[in-house]
Formats: sequence, structure tokens, C-alpha cells
Amino acid sequence: MLSKRPLSARSRIALALLWLAVLALAAWAITQRLQLSGDLRKFMPAAETPAQKLLIDELGEGPGSRLLLMSISGADAPTLAAQSQALRSALAARPEFALVANGGDASLDAIPQRLRPYRYLLTETFDTRPLDEALLREELDARVQDLGSPAASLIEPLLPSDPTLETLKLAERWQPANAPQRLHDVWFDRAGDKVLLVAQTRAAGFDPTGQQAAVDAIHSDFGKIAAGTSSKLVLTGPGAFSVEIGGRTTAEAQWIGMVDTIGLILLLGIAYRSWKMPILGALPLATAGLAGLGAVVLLFDGVHGITVAFGFTLIGVVQDYPIHLFSHQRPGMSPWANARSLWPTLATGVASTCIAYVTFLFSGVDGLKQLAVFTIAGLGVAAISTRFLLPALIDPAPRDFADSRALAKMWRGIAQLPRPKGSLVLVAVVALGIIALAPGRFWQNDLSKLTPVPADALANDAVLRDELGAPDVRYVLTLAGKTEDQVLQASERLRPALDRLVATRALAGYDLASRYLPSAQTQRARQQALPPRDRLQAVLATVLEDSPFNSDAFDPFLADVEAAKRAPALTRADLQGTPLAASVAGLLLPGGDHVTALVSLSGLQDPAAVAKVAMGNGAQLLDLKEASESLVAAYRSRVLAALAIAALLLTATVWIALRQPRRVLRVLLPMALTTLLILAVLRGLGVELNLFHLVALILAAGLGLDYALFFDHAGDDRADQLRTLHALIVCSLMTLLVFSLLALSSIPVLRAIGSTVAIGVFANFVLALLVSRQPAAEASDAVA
Repeated sequence: MLSKRPLSARSRIALALLWLAVLALAAWAITQRLQLSGDLRKFMPAAETPAQKLLIDELGEGPGSRLLLMSISGADAPTLAAQSQALRSALAARPEFALVANGGDASLDAIPQRLRPYRYLLTETFDTRPLDEALLREELDARVQDLGSPAASLIEPLLPSDPTLETLKLAERWQPANAPQRLHDVWFDRAGDKVLLVAQTRAAGFDPTGQQAAVDAIHSDFGKIAAGTSSKLVLTGPGAFSVEIGGRTTAEAQWIGMVDTIGLILLLGIAYRSWKMPILGALPLATAGLAGLGAVVLLFDGVHGITVAFGFTLIGVVQDYPIHLFSHQRPGMSPWANARSLWPTLATGVASTCIAYVTFLFSGVDGLKQLAVFTIAGLGVAAISTRFLLPALIDPAPRDFADSRALAKMWRGIAQLPRPKGSLVLVAVVALGIIALAPGRFWQNDLSKLTPVPADALANDAVLRDELGAPDVRYVLTLAGKTEDQVLQASERLRPALDRLVATRALAGYDLASRYLPSAQTQRARQQALPPRDRLQAVLATVLEDSPFNSDAFDPFLADVEAAKRAPALTRADLQGTPLAASVAGLLLPGGDHVTALVSLSGLQDPAAVAKVAMGNGAQLLDLKEASESLVAAYRSRVLAALAIAALLLTATVWIALRQPRRVLRVLLPMALTTLLILAVLRGLGVELNLFHLVALILAAGLGLDYALFFDHAGDDRADQLRTLHALIVCSLMTLLVFSLLALSSIPVLRAIGSTVAIGVFANFVLALLVSRQPAAEASDAVA
């Protein structure tokens, strides 16, 4: 325990430096173990429906979430085509990408040399027509024509082992469904003004770090390729959006933080007329942040970025703790005695606020558990450091900070205000009426409306997605089975029905794993249909009698057909290290005791027709937008249940601390009324409430409870009332500055938090001032 005697100036400086050194050491230790995560699934509750399970477990790995769509424009077609090829080559060599396509011949590399014989088990050519003399004669005649065409350089290397060009047929077949037109051997949009590319990242859609690396790689390579030209790149897709959101959030957080810091320094300097106070006031806040972060690092495997960002916002309330200590300091009273007299009230406020977050520990949501640990640890350590460390650093007070004519005049005016009684009931009734009767939906379940992505970027994405025939990110078909081969067979049976949907234009295109990896049953059937080597050799000899090709020109072809006929069925494990592996991995999802095959859809026009066909073929059409909305609703139910329990525990805590029904009601009433007023203002302005409004309500409630507790603590002592008023004016102005700036943010999440807390700060201060304070002359008239 530190000595309760005042320390010398040199000792206070030494102690402050020691405190800072401990904080620096703690920061270093925490950063050594800190592992930031961007997986939003940590903030989602347990999934219950099949669609929710797919959304939670596989959305970040699905075929639509890992696609980055690109267009290049601003130059003539040949230049754009050359830049497209150069960019594809550069990106394909990077480890960030599993697949890069631009309509060129790069897809020929999908089958490496070791797997080339398998082309005869993957192709559909011989399903309806046998590999016989008629087919070989027809194909070799066509090759003679090809060798005299501009395509000869492409055909000639393939010819000895692949006279029927199954490699090219597979490459064509594996082009994206509903692929755009090809000009100059690359994809162009319909107008022929832009080249189009698509890249599939290795990083999951929920991995912001991996997506950032991929986006940076694209911009870096394009900058080198397009140097000195007028070409410009448009990049869209879920990953690009997540990077843009992260960048905008960081930029806004920086300028808001800078303005907040300047405002904090100026406000504390004006309030206390000392350069030391801003520095001393920041120590408990820094301690709280490191304590919260350290607790999460110790108790969890990884710390989510939202936990860090939101946690530091929530513990911003601890800046009030040293302010109360500063404002109540006066000549003749030691800082230790001051801290001791404030401690019961401060501790009650801290305990009550922490209770609201304790309930999150039982929410079943990992992200909320992290947020609870961060906030509880931060608030507790800040309160303890304010009580037991900060008093040792405070100079003996040269004057009473509340001894101000302006403050005294303000308090006299406040004392003349009528005591609210029936008017509070009227306010509550009006607020409830607005909440209940305001037009529009009460809850916001559509997560897409929380995105800060600009409308023009979303429009570009829609255009590129349409031009490229990229898969729909909302709808997906699923097929479930016990093994991979079962779902591959099921998807093969589904294909004719999907083809009919494409023919009727209910669907523009689709993609499924069996396009790249047929089932073992299909592969065995194709093996049996292949002629044995001696028969094929005899047929080939007959055909070559009337052909310009040498008799031994196609010996590699005979060897490959024989190898395909004897080979074991190709499996997904055999595809590792090939571009096909990425395509299959996004569409064939193992899940412990089962496997799910996804069928990605593009250009879906008639969901009802697709759902009907799916149901009749053992598949299911999942609406991931509906799944996300139901998941949000489930999440909200858990948060509301936690808040209800927290309200009961909070009331019990205040009752234990105050023990008088009238005092308890005076303290809780402003907070309850403020909660109604916040909801009424937001609903009256047409705001649909989301999860971030709810969590912000907890912070607003905690602030209101602190204001009411300290007005109650002042009792009917006029001098103490003035000190409390001084402290709460400084506290509320600082908090109002922080959250008013957040309310002006272009980021919907920050705006929701900022507007909720800013309204709450103002209403809590006014209501606590009117309801919780006691008149200096007649304490018995306090409102119940």
C-alpha cells in the first residue's frame, strides 16, 4: 500500500514514470502474444437451420465470397488485352491467388502433366459417341485443317497425345458459366470497351488480412503494368469491399481520435487550469485499455479486431473516474481522503456497469464473451488505479475547482427549476407512444444496410458480376451426403434439371464440383467405354492409312488412353497443387460426418422455380440473405435476454449500495427514462435499430447511472453539489464530444453507436440533474 502522506514533487514524478514504464512493459508483453482475428463468425450465435450453418461455417470459403472482379479500361482493345494478359500472369505467380482467369488459354494448365491421361475420364465427349474409327477419322481430318490455321501453334504441341483435343474441350468447359465474349483471346465486356478478369483468393472471405494482401497485390502489379498509360482499374468483390471498409474505418477512427485527444486536452486544461491534469487523467484510461486487452489475450486464443475497437470505445467511460477525483479535490483535504470518500459511489457505478457485461459471458457468442472480459477488466482496473494509485500523483489542491461564480450562478438557476413529478410520467408515455407507433420497421435485420461501401462501388460490382456471370452471393443450392462421391453422384443427377432451368431462362448459369471432378461411378463407366489398346491401335492404323500423319505419330495418345483405362478413379486429393483444387474446394465442403456439395448460381431470375426443381432432386435452395436475417434476429434475442437479466442484477446492486427505496428510485429513474427517450428519438427519426444500438444502450445506461449516483452522493451539501456539478459537466462534455463525432461518421456502425450514446449523455445529464439531485435547503422534497 502506498503511503497516505503527501509525496514530494520528485517522488510524484518518479511514481508517474514508474507507472508509465509498467504500462510500456505490459504493452510489449501483450503484443508478443496478441493474435488479431477478423473472422466475423466469432460474433455470430450458434447456427440452427441448414442455411444458417452454411452461412456461419462456409460463407467465408464459398465460391462467391473469395472472388475479386476486375475491369481495365481507358485504352484501345489491343493494349487492354495485352495488359490483361500481363496482369493475369503476374497475379497467377503470386501465392495470394488460387486462380486467375481472363478468358485466355491459362486454363490449359489446370491439368498438370502427371494427370493428363485422366482427361479421358473427365471429358464428356465419349459419353454419347464411342471412341471408334468414324470419330478418329473425323477428328484427324479436322486436325489437318487446324494445322493450316492460325491456331496451329496451339494445336501442334497437343496433337501427338491428344488428337481429339480433349484438353482444349475441358479447358473450354471449365470456363466460368455464362462467360463473357472473347476478343484478342481475352474476356471483354459486351460493349468491347473493358477487359475483364476474375481472381479467386486463397484467403477466406472472413480473413481481412488475407484479402488486404490480395487487393494490394492487384494494385501493385497493375500499377507497374499500366505505368505511362491512361488505363484504369476497377476492383470489386466481397474482399475488396472488406478492405475498403477497413480502410475507411481506420481513417475515420484516426481523425476522430485526433480531434478527441485535442478536445480532451483543451477541456481538462480549461477545467483545471493545469497541464498536468490531462496527463494524469490519461493514465487510468491507458491502464484500463491494456488490462482489458491483456485479459482477452490470456483467456482466448485470438483477439477479434471488433473486440479491440469496440472495447476501447466502451471503456472510454473510465475517463470520468479521475475527473471526479480532480473536481472533488480541495484545500485541506488530502487526495487519499478524497478518493476514499468517493470510492463507495464510484465502486457502485463500476459494479453496476460491469454487471451488464457479465451477462454477455453466458451469451454463447465468442465475440461477446471477449467484449465482456475486455470491458469488465478495463473498468475494474481503471477504478482501482484511480482509487489506490492516482491520489499519490496529485498535487495538494491550491483551490476548490468548484469555487466559481459562473458555476454558483448556474446552480442557483438549476435550483429554481420546478421539481419534475407528473411530467416524468408524461415524458415516459409520449416516448412509449412514439416507440410503438412510429412508422417503419423497428429492427434492422439486413446486414447489407450496415455497409459503408459507396453506392457507385456497389453499382460497379453489380455490372461486373453481370458481365462475368459471377456466382450469386445470395442464393446457393446444396446437396448433402455421407461421402464426397455420394454428393458428386447427386450433383450429376441434378445437372439435366439445371440445364432445363437455363434453357427456360430461370437461371443464367451454374457451377458445381462434378464439372471438374466426376464421381467415381462416372469415371469407371468411362473407363469401360474406352477401347483396349490393341483394338484402338488397329483402328488408328486403319485411319492413318489415308492420313498425312506418320504411323507412329500418335503413340503417346495410345499410351494415355491405356493409362486412363487402368488408372484408379481421380479424387480431390489428387488435385492438390492444381488450379482445379481451388474450384473443387469451394464447391465440395467436408463437415465431419457429412459432405455438402454447393451449386453456385448466376443470373437467378426465378427462385421459386429453382427451389421446386431442387426439392424434386434431393437438393435445397438456400437464401443466405434470409439466413443472415434470421441469425441476426436470434443474436438480438440473446442480447435482449442478457439485458433483461442485467437490469435485474443492476437494480439489486444499487439497492444493496443505497438501501433506501427513494434513493434507489432517484438513481434508476433517469437511466430508465433516458433509455426510453433514446429509443423514441431514434424511432421518431425513422432509424431502424440494430445490434450496435443495443450494445450502445448499455454504455449510455452506465453513464446515466454514474451521473445519478454522484448527484445522489452529493446529498444536500451545497459545496459538494457544486463539485459534483463541475465534475459531471466536464465528464458529459468530454463524452458528448467523442460520441457526437462518431455520430457524424459515414460508417453505419460507428454512426449507430455515436448517435445512441450522444443522445443518452445529454438526456442522462439533464434528467439526473433534475431527478437525482437534492435541494441544498430541503432535502426532504426530493422527487421519488
